[in-house]
Amino acid sequence: MANIFIIDDSPTDVRVFTTLLERAGHQVAAFGTAEEGIERVRAALPDLIIMDVIMPGMNGFQATRTLTRDPVTASVPIVMITTKSMETDQVWGLRQGARAFITKPVSEKDLLACINDLLPSST
Repeated sequence: MANIFIIDDSPTDVRVFTTLLERAGHQVAAFGTAEEGIERVRAALPDLIIMDVIMPGMNGFQATRTLTRDPVTASVPIVMITTKSMETDQVWGLRQGARAFITKPVSEKDLLACINDLLPSST
């Protein structure tokens, strides 16, 4: 079981991802802004972060860059999940430090496979 944080401003997406992840045995906490998510990640160091891109205030690219450049949080893998489907968006997300980039809609099977690949085997 892993402790997974979701940083996403969409209540619908948060509910869908939370249900899916809890059904797979993970603990989930969700935050509606990048700023709050960054603060909580620094305080709790989850096993993995699911990051939306399009959010009010700081966007997911900026939040990912902030977290991956901070020595305290740099080791926490980030999966970006977004409707932004252009190849340049994916390249940019990975350059900011995301370990994976998934375009919505995402299947449960694909999301869980991605998460399992990124989690430490002891989780």
